[in-house]
Amino acid sequence: MTQPVVFLVDVDNTLLDNDAIQQDLKDHLAETYGDTTRDRYWRILEDLFVELGYRDYIGALQRYRDEHPFHVELLSMSAWLMDYPFADRLFPRALDVLKRLQTLGPTAILTDGDAVFQPRKVQHAGIASAAQSHVLIYIHKEEALADIERRYPSDHYVFFDDKLRILDAVKSVWRERVTTVFVRQGSYARDEKVLAALPPADFAIEHIGDVLDGGLPFLHERLRALPQSDVTLR
Repeated sequence: MTQPVVFLVDVDNTLLDNDAIQQDLKDHLAETYGDTTRDRYWRILEDLFVELGYRDYIGALQRYRDEHPFHVELLSMSAWLMDYPFADRLFPRALDVLKRLQTLGPTAILTDGDAVFQPRKVQHAGIASAAQSHVLIYIHKEEALADIERRYPSDHYVFFDDKLRILDAVKSVWRERVTTVFVRQGSYARDEKVLAALPPADFAIEHIGDVLDGGLPFLHERLRALPQSDVTLR
């Protein structure tokens, strides 16, 4: 059944403070294994990001192990990564935003990442439960729009993300069928070079919690104009 509107919400630096998680990881590596190990692991992580398009934390750990087969102490990092208290890094009222959006239309998490760590993060942060298990994790979500349409057919999509590059890529395909909302949280959202190089999103908010404070009256007007839509954000 085609819905009048579907809401799609990113995870990292949109619902969850991923910059803080990364800093915690850096600090733990340095304190437990030393600066040299931290720096080498992070270099591998960044190289994988260039190669894959997402940060593969578990894959970086495996590559580090391949380079240092006798550094068996580092294997405890797998438990640290998988047992990290992700819920402590949710942005204020992030889960309440998901619950509010669900009263307006089908709402799904749309993120990208690896096949182990990213699902774990979404689940243990409480995001999967708050989204009623409507979770889509792709390698490159901006390249998965046809699959998203198949799973969540809709006349219109509203997409929240902190990365202007992804919002622009989605807009170039869905055009007037999508309203892009730039959530200005995290390091990507503050990158002046990126902001200068790309066109702005349809709308921007400073914090994801702004959705609960009547911070999207413009969106109400846009959605109200859709056929058979009685969506209101008031």
